[in-house]
Amino acid sequence: MRLLQFTDTHLTGSPGKLVRGVATDATLARCLAHARRRHPEPQALLLTGDLVHDDPGGYPGLRKHFNGAGVPVFCLPGNHDSPAELRRELAGPPFVHRLANRCDDWLILMLDSSVPGVHHGHLADAEIARADQALAANPDAHALVCLHHHPVMHGSRWLDRFMLDNPDDLFAILERHPGVRALLWGHAHQPLDEMRGALRLMGTPSTCMQFTMGADEFDVDSRPPAYRWLQLDSDGSLQTGIEWVDE
Repeated sequence: MRLLQFTDTHLTGSPGKLVRGVATDATLARCLAHARRRHPEPQALLLTGDLVHDDPGGYPGLRKHFNGAGVPVFCLPGNHDSPAELRRELAGPPFVHRLANRCDDWLILMLDSSVPGVHHGHLADAEIARADQALAANPDAHALVCLHHHPVMHGSRWLDRFMLDNPDDLFAILERHPGVRALLWGHAHQPLDEMRGALRLMGTPSTCMQFTMGADEFDVDSRPPAYRWLQLDSDGSLQTGIEWVDE
């Protein structure tokens, strides 16, 4: 099964408006055009938060970009989103807002780590319990778990202040279920790919601007927009890569 992840699109209600010097509507369009050429038949798309930049007026633009996807578009909010308005404006196909999504041999979990009014993430006890229940109800499935906030440090002092604040609670649940293969997020605007035991950990760059890796203070670098592809196989193996969309 081929999935594509687009994250941190940061759209606004004015498509020509710049966010930190970047025309975010245009960079998303470039990423989608690139994906149509390179990965023309995905089985689903993942939108992992910060879909708008503190402006719910950006959601109709997001709908225009993805209305013709022809496959499920699994969504979750980030710290710059309004979860209620996200669900209202992106209601109905192709958008899906369920926590648990069974796709053949795989279970895709979309966990909401957003906290109103702050930039760090937190998984409520109820959200973790629902994830635990979904994993227990699908013992035959391989699982990909998605959230917005990074649950491990990226090595950037300012950025790691805004990570998930209860990652141990999440890992405690995931480690109880041997079918969990990978954990995927956005938020950090930079790549990460490492292992925690048998669990694959993956951070994905933004479709607009990227944060400088290892920086002590906020800084945006010159890397181009990006998205991630994932190939999930029936034996539980996973292949993935990041597509950097240069001019």
